Amino acid sequence: MRVGHEGTGPGAITPDGCAVDLYSRLTAGREPDVIAAAVPAGASLLELGCGAGRVTHPLIERGFVVTAVDESPEMLERIRGARTVLSPIETLELDETFDVVMLASYLVHFAEHRLRDALLRACRRHVADDGCVLIQREGLDWHRAVPWERYDEAAGCQVRMVACEPVGDGVDALRAEYIFPDVTWKQTFHSRELTKEAFEGYLDQAGLAVDAYLTDDGTWVRAVPK
Repeated sequence: MRVGHEGTGPGAITPDGCAVDLYSRLTAGREPDVIAAAVPAGASLLELGCGAGRVTHPLIERGFVVTAVDESPEMLERIRGARTVLSPIETLELDETFDVVMLASYLVHFAEHRLRDALLRACRRHVADDGCVLIQREGLDWHRAVPWERYDEAAGCQVRMVACEPVGDGVDALRAEYIFPDVTWKQTFHSRELTKEAFEGYLDQAGLAVDAYLTDDGTWVRAVPK
């Protein structure tokens, strides 16, 4: 397990605490629409941290050519219709570039500076010079709005963020619950809250620059090579 990450519930648990069976049940929501509106139709797309295909499969249905990367073989077993690569993102070295590189699931908020920087460098070395990187980041004040809960009608589960506790150096430990009628999964993970200025500074260090904030809440960002 990655430091500060833990998951409980049935089935395989990935190194960052994600339950494979849980992410097979969750739906994509608006994310494929945001992505499709931000990049050329039919683009080649490298999805870093694809999980069980929650977003992968809707993107394939929209005509994108997807290469799906994950460090969990159990997650990759759920992927259909995409080329798959088993690898941690931070050490990924494919001898090719893509029209679009996608880093979703708030991975840019990893607690370790070293790991976050490595993820962004992986994005830069795999994006074509005329391509773009799509990054999903946490909304402002998300850590301060805890506890909260919402009902995911499409998946049929109650999603709860039950605690957010500082653990030092600007990092928080967050605890989430996913409650279905037949099963409950719990996940703990470490996350570093990033201001807009800090986020853009880390992009700059990796050779990327913000091109546009794609959603009103600023959670989806399109960056381009410098």
